[in-house]
Order: sequence, then structure tokens, then C-alpha cells
Amino acid sequence: MPLLRRRLRLPAAATVVATVAGPFGLAILKPRTKARDAFLFAQQMWAFTMVHELPYDDPEALRRRLRIHYPIRFDRAIGGGRLPNARLQGALTPDDGSVSALDRFLSVAHWAWFFEPHLALAYVLVRDERRFARAARQMGAAFDLGCAGYIAVPTAPPWWAAANGYTGDDRVERRMLAVGEETFRSAWPSMYNAVDGNPWAAMPSLHFGASVLAAILLSESSRTAGAIGWTYAGVLGFALVYLGEHYVVDLLAGLGLVAAVRIGEPHAEPLALAISRAVQQLEQVAGD
Repeated sequence: MPLLRRRLRLPAAATVVATVAGPFGLAILKPRTKARDAFLFAQQMWAFTMVHELPYDDPEALRRRLRIHYPIRFDRAIGGGRLPNARLQGALTPDDGSVSALDRFLSVAHWAWFFEPHLALAYVLVRDERRFARAARQMGAAFDLGCAGYIAVPTAPPWWAAANGYTGDDRVERRMLAVGEETFRSAWPSMYNAVDGNPWAAMPSLHFGASVLAAILLSESSRTAGAIGWTYAGVLGFALVYLGEHYVVDLLAGLGLVAAVRIGEPHAEPLALAISRAVQQLEQVAGD
């Protein structure tokens, strides 16, 4: 249903119900193993992707609700009158606008994010399985709450705002585009369109928030893994601003989201465990 929603003109609510049903169906029909747990979280992330794209099925309606100016005002206050994106690109981009080694390195760091939170959870599952359920619950909550924010307050990223004339003299380019064209050549347009399903999903930055949460979860299992996670989160945060993907205020909102999840998860745990017990009872019925 989610994949055919546009062709079948399905209501958004029907698509959401279908995506939510997937993880529950897997949990009920398959006995618990490490592989099932991994697939369960993969379904959660697939559901996030589908729901995250839903508002952009009607771009005109979403455009009428789009927020553009408030992050610009916040970031100019942070940057002393100029957008930090523009300051960094002005200082670090070659004068002729060509692709630099820094562009390539930071673009690869950005693209690696599509794997990093999931690899972090896989590490926890293999190394420290007793922590996995809680870790996956927190990561899933961060993505779901972030998705709710995207739907409630659609916000334009800096590269889009600049391209459409909203940033004035602050020129901000989406630097990874040139890197993608150089690296993947004719395959780049298809790859770009496949992962850019909703360009107006910038606040909060789940790129940064999820990487910080992954670093925290890795630190709870291994000091070395945690150090790697924190290093990556720092590099990614810089990359997101320099590449024009996010405002600094988006990153701060991502940190706030992580704090809310970490503080709120213990309070939500009794409800989560109650749902888990109900699913396990249905699993027993299905097994019989």
C-alpha cells in the first residue's frame, strides 16, 4: 500500500496504518531472534521513510505551510549577522567554485549517515544484546518524533532558501550536488531523487540528532566505539552546515530532540513494555 499510494490515491491515514502494521506483523508472526530484531528495526525505519515522504505527495499544499524565514533569523543571530553556512562556504570553498577535497570528504561523511545509526544499533545488538531493545526504542522514538516535527512544521533547508532568493546576500550552495555528479556521473540523478523524497524536512536535524544519539548508545556499550561515534557526530555536524544542508538552529533542535528522548524514555518505558507483552501474547497465539 505505501508504495502504491499515489497510483491508488490512498488516503494518508491508510498509508500510515499500513506502515505501522508492518513491524507489529513481523513481531507477531516470527519468533524472537537477533535477525528478527534487526529486521524489525529495519521495518520501523522503512515506515519512517514512507511517512516522512507523505506530505510531499501534495507539494502545493505543503508549500502553503512551508516555513522559511524563522531559521534564517535565528542563524543570522548566531552568525553575527550572516548565515554560518555562507560564512563557512565563503571561507572554505575554492574561488572558482570547483569541488575541493574538503567537499568530497564532508559529502562522504554526509552520505555515510544513511548507514551510521543502523550500524551503531547492529553493533549494540551483537556486542551487548541486553541493551538493544532500549537502544532501538530510543532511536525509533527520535526518528518518529522528528517525523512528526517535519509534518507539523515543514521547514526549508538553507540550500533551498538560497536557491529561491530568501537569503539575500548570503549565498548558500548545496555543495554535495557537484560531488555527487563527479562521483556517480550518470547514476547520480536517480540516486539523488531516490533519497530526496521530501526536501522540506529540515527541522529538527535528524542527521545530527541521530548521530549524537548513536554516539551516546555506543558509549554505553564500548568506550572505543563511543569515541568513534562522537568523532563522526562532530564531523557530520560541521558537514551539514558547510554543505548547506542544515542551519545551525536545526542542529540545536536535533540535540533538543535527543535530550527529550533520553529524558522521556524511562517514563514511556512502562507503556512500551505493556505493548511488548501484548505483542508477545499474540505471538504465542500465532505460534500455536
